[in-house]
Amino acid sequence: MHKKTINIKSLTIIAMLAAISTVLMFLSFSIPLFPTFLKLDFSEVPALIAAFSLGPFAGVSVVFIKNLINLLFTSSGGIGEFANFLIGSFFVFSAGLVYQKFKTRKGAILSMTVGTIIMSIVGTVANYYILMPLYTLIMPIDSIVNMFKSINPYANTMLKIMFMTIAPFNLLKGFIVSLITFLIYKKLSPIIKRIAY
Repeated sequence: MHKKTINIKSLTIIAMLAAISTVLMFLSFSIPLFPTFLKLDFSEVPALIAAFSLGPFAGVSVVFIKNLINLLFTSSGGIGEFANFLIGSFFVFSAGLVYQKFKTRKGAILSMTVGTIIMSIVGTVANYYILMPLYTLIMPIDSIVNMFKSINPYANTMLKIMFMTIAPFNLLKGFIVSLITFLIYKKLSPIIKRIAY
């Protein structure tokens, strides 16, 4: 009975964090030096908090739920949500996995650094081999390349786009999300643990 109660409480926390994550995903915004369709949001912050406090799979669950809800309002035919789920899941799962082994301040920094690097690598590879080919189903490849070239004239091939735009964007996003999480997790952690356990 006690274990069942803990599971219900954990599911409740995951649902709450997923709701916050969903709202934060709606509040995405463009940043200078990147194409306007590459939008930054802080929706992985609640997912990271879930991964740290309840485990890596809890973090992935938050990423899944917020993308499932945002799929109802998609403007990319679901490709953007699929991309966000794929890349975000690798980020929070890897960070959560490392943190489970090193639950210290330094461990948190290490875990988010590892998560950011993995997210950037996965994001680059997935965009090159999966996501960009999917986008060419709804938009000519020349149009895609031109959107990147309008920001950086040197990003004139798909491979250059990956290394000059996609990888730096994911590194920047990982850094910002990690910094916010680092600043607020310590304050939220005792509250989450009291509710969950």
